[in-house]
Amino acid sequence: MSDTTFDIIELLLTAQVYNKYPQLDVNDLPKNIRKYYWNREQRTVPKPIRMKTLDIEKMFEISKINGMLNSLPFVSIDEVDFSVKITALEVGADWFQKREGAMDRISQNPTLAYYYEKKHVSGADYGTARTKVRPKEVDREWIESLMQEIEKEDGGADMLKLAHISAPEDIRQTLKDFILTPAQEDDVRKIVKAIQYREYLKRIGLYDVGKILMVGPPGTGKTSLAKAMSEHLAIPFVEVRLSMITDQYLGETAKNIDRVFALAKRLSPCILFIDEFDFIAKTRSSDEHAALKRAVNTLLKAIDGISLTNDGVLLLAATNHPKMLDTAAWRRFDDIMQFPLPDTDMRKKILDIVTKEIQGDFDTQEIASLTHGYSGSDLRMVIRECVLSALVTERMELNQKDLLSAIAKFDERAMLKTNEYDATT
Repeated sequence: MSDTTFDIIELLLTAQVYNKYPQLDVNDLPKNIRKYYWNREQRTVPKPIRMKTLDIEKMFEISKINGMLNSLPFVSIDEVDFSVKITALEVGADWFQKREGAMDRISQNPTLAYYYEKKHVSGADYGTARTKVRPKEVDREWIESLMQEIEKEDGGADMLKLAHISAPEDIRQTLKDFILTPAQEDDVRKIVKAIQYREYLKRIGLYDVGKILMVGPPGTGKTSLAKAMSEHLAIPFVEVRLSMITDQYLGETAKNIDRVFALAKRLSPCILFIDEFDFIAKTRSSDEHAALKRAVNTLLKAIDGISLTNDGVLLLAATNHPKMLDTAAWRRFDDIMQFPLPDTDMRKKILDIVTKEIQGDFDTQEIASLTHGYSGSDLRMVIRECVLSALVTERMELNQKDLLSAIAKFDERAMLKTNEYDATT
């Protein structure tokens, strides 16, 4: 019996059990099934799931499944509508359970774990299996269906134009890819617990949590860490750059701010990440146009009016220029997360992560000691330069000379940025 036949029977069993028990919901389905049968209009996988030969062939990239299933007496293929189903659930479940590797599959499939646990099969644990399947909110399909619904609402299209929305599954860099300071690790743990115990915080009346200002030089990982937290927490990432919502008609800027915060509440639970936070907030104490000042006041009022506890929105704002912010902006945040330039030890660890899949003979400790003042982003640029330069000479391995040469080029470019360019030379 082929592995593909085993996969197909798992699919058929999952669909039939999901259809049979009303208490099972979309989060009980393995991700591949959930994504394939997702209904954007209903924002779920509606019951009953109806299996067709074409669907199965498409999901497993195979053809002519009839021959694979004809020998199984508990499987029926309708020759009229090409539907596929298990005609004897208990027989099919017994067949599946006896196959090698079945319990591993069951342990990661909440729907099947639910069924086998009810049948008192040893090792079947629905609760544990459920923890192994990430919720629907990580899927691009869930985000798109919600955005489709928002777009139909009055003013919804205008809201969606103001932000870039990412699904957790779209985010490549995860928390394990970061080298954090002890203070950053502590901050992340607190955020995770605040979301985990959101109902408790609401019950005790602790509403003013989940508003964090991320402060540090460019390239120190503010945006990347915010995205990684979205992936870790399995909630959408709503990214807004204040410079992008500042309208040429200043009266519209305040409206855009309100739209962004309204959008975040519609996408709840989510992370609302405001980049370039100083872009507007710094003008509060200046002599700028009165309409822009009103926009600043709108921003501060919107921050006051949003809550992780009540609204399910974790607000993260980032700035490279904290000194430009006034007291009114600072006090809107319940925590400050600092992003210093990495020290030698952190640079070594960052380089080890970036080069972990790269073959060659090189010493990251020496490179770390030579890159004082480099950000994590700078170090990644150095390695990128190394890899591309090596490829020019048809090499897929690096050596210490490659890294040293890349540092020299990076420093040369940095000098060009900091010095005026004499166009006459």
